[in-house]
Amino acid sequence: MSVVDKFLKYVSFDTQSDAYSSSSPSTKKQLKLAEELKNELAEMGVSQAEVDPYGIVYAYIPANTEDPHYPAIGLISHMDTASEMSGKNVHPRIVHNYDGGPIRLNDQYSMDSEDFPSLKRCIGSDLIVTDGTTLLGGDDKAGIAIIMAAVERVLQTNQPHGKIFIAFTPDEEIGRGVENFDLDKFPADFAYTLDGGDIREVDYETFNAAMAVVDFKGKTIHPGDAKGRMINAAMAAVTYANMLPQWERPEFTEGSEGFFHLLEMSGECESASLHYLIRDHDRQKFEQKKQILRSVQNYINELYPDCCKLEINDQYYNLKDYMDGDMTSVELAKHALEENGITPVSNPVRGGTDGAMLTARGLITPNLGTGDGNCHGRYEFVSIQELTKMVDVVCRILEG
Repeated sequence: MSVVDKFLKYVSFDTQSDAYSSSSPSTKKQLKLAEELKNELAEMGVSQAEVDPYGIVYAYIPANTEDPHYPAIGLISHMDTASEMSGKNVHPRIVHNYDGGPIRLNDQYSMDSEDFPSLKRCIGSDLIVTDGTTLLGGDDKAGIAIIMAAVERVLQTNQPHGKIFIAFTPDEEIGRGVENFDLDKFPADFAYTLDGGDIREVDYETFNAAMAVVDFKGKTIHPGDAKGRMINAAMAAVTYANMLPQWERPEFTEGSEGFFHLLEMSGECESASLHYLIRDHDRQKFEQKKQILRSVQNYINELYPDCCKLEINDQYYNLKDYMDGDMTSVELAKHALEENGITPVSNPVRGGTDGAMLTARGLITPNLGTGDGNCHGRYEFVSIQELTKMVDVVCRILEG
C-alpha cells in the first residue's frame, strides 16, 4: 500500500479529540485508529507493538546492525484531529497538477493561492483536498502515513538501522498528547515528530502555550428593578475581553509575536465563560501575558466582588529552551533533506507539537514537515509529492 493509500485510509477514521473530556484518551473513537495502526505494524512484522491504557501506540524495532554509530531514533505523530471542524465522513479528492488558480471545493467554498499562500509552493503538484464540509486530517494523519510507509520500506529492504521507536499519540490538539507518555517505553537517543507543513522545515523553536478559562458569576435581578443590584456576568465578560491588549490577537500578529486568542465564549446574565489560548515564543513575555490575565481578573473582582474566577493551565513550552544546544537531531534531519534535494530551513513555529513537552522532559524532539497545509479547517490540503518525498527523508534519517 502506497503512502497515499495509507493516508486516505487513515483520514476515514473520525478521531477528533475533546478538550472538555477528562478521560484519556479524550474520545474513545481515537482508539479505533490506534488498534488499526497496532495491527498494521504487526502485519509488517513489528512484534513489539501495543496500545496502552491511555490510547498511545508504542512500537519497537530492534537494530539490525551492531555498529554503535547508529543512533536509537524515535518517530512520533498524533492521531487526533482539531476541534475547529469535524473530521467525520471526510471525502478527499485529488487535484492533479495544480496550476496555481482557485480550487473549487464545493458550490459554496473555494480556495486560491492569494488567500492561502502555502499553495504557492505546491504549483505543479498533485494535491489531496476536502469537499469543503470537513477538515482533511492531514494534521496529523499525513505524519502517521509517512512513518508507517517508512517503517514498511525499512523492514522490506533491510537497510541498516539502529533501534527504532514509534509512537502515535491521542489528544495532541488539546495539549494532552504526551501527558501520559511513558519515556521508559521509548528510550530513544532523540526523536522527531512529523507534524508540520512545508517539508523544507526542521522546527525546533515553538510557542510557550497555556489555556485560560475565565468564569463569571452574575446576580440576576428583574431589569426593571436592577439599578445598583444586578451583576450581569455576560457584560463582565465583555469588560474583561476588552481590557486585554487588543492588538495582541492572532489576526494582528505574525512571526515571533505572541497573542491572546479568544477560542470560545458563552454567557448570559447569570453566568459567562471565556476560553483563551495564550501563546508566546519568549518565556518572559509568556509569563507576562498570564499576569495580565490575573490583573484583569483582580480589576473585575474590584468592580463586582467574587464575580471572576480564572484558571490557567500551561500546555507546552518552547522546545528550543530545553535543547541545551544539542543540535544532533536537527543536523541529521537537515542532512537527510539535503541528500534528497531539499534545502532545509528553520523558523520559529507559530504553534507547538508533542515534541515540545517531550524535549522539556529530556527527549530532544524537533519537528519535521509532512506536506500538509491550511490545517484545522475545510481548506486543508496535502501535497502528494511532499508526502511521498518525506518517506525517503525519514528512511535516510533512520540510517543515522
